[in-house]
Amino acid sequence: MLDIRRIPVLSDNYAWLLHDTERGVTAVVDPGEAAPIEAVIGDGALDLILLTHHHADHVGGADALRRRYGARVIGAASERRRLPVLDEGVSDGDAVMVGAERAHVIATPGHADGHVSYVFPSVPALFCGDTLFSMGCGRLLEGSAEQLYASLHRFDDLSDDTLVCCGHEYTLSNAKFAVHVDPDNVALQKRLHEVEHLRDGGEATIPVTLGTERATNPFLRAADVRTFAALRKEKDSFR
Repeated sequence: MLDIRRIPVLSDNYAWLLHDTERGVTAVVDPGEAAPIEAVIGDGALDLILLTHHHADHVGGADALRRRYGARVIGAASERRRLPVLDEGVSDGDAVMVGAERAHVIATPGHADGHVSYVFPSVPALFCGDTLFSMGCGRLLEGSAEQLYASLHRFDDLSDDTLVCCGHEYTLSNAKFAVHVDPDNVALQKRLHEVEHLRDGGEATIPVTLGTERATNPFLRAADVRTFAALRKEKDSFR
């Protein structure tokens, strides 16, 4: 069994602490800084660090955590020159073991070259970095709309109950844009009210199920890449 714990880091990032209860193996996904992770683990063990992409707010704590705990660092082989030193480079279709739990590696470029996501079918859970957010998606910082659209649809075969464990708490601002472009979506209106209530109480809005995202996320619901690109461009300037 894989226990999953969300850890707030920096201003609006989330790192994800994973613990395989069967074999006692612990991993962290995208540690943007070390101190909050260390505060949770303390003098315990950290075996693996899984990185989705090279941006500093996702890798900033990796070296310090490696030094303290001796954790092995895993990330995209194609991004070795921009990631912290890797103990294992992975590519699309590879598998990563966290104790007895297997994660499938999916190449998801668009926001960043070499971006990868990790899927644990047994949970099920998706660790997607900055590719997919609740009611949003990553900016096109290094790739094209065609790449990111295709990356989002790499998740089409995942079940609706898959937990989306993304890298940022952007949900409220994403929801406001989603309602702007899809005002008649009842499921979306309900989700917006839920998110407002959670944020008013200082609570996190993720993880969220992929089924909820399929019903409410305009970027997942875009009929084609041209529509997707127009939405992404509009979102970039939406206030």
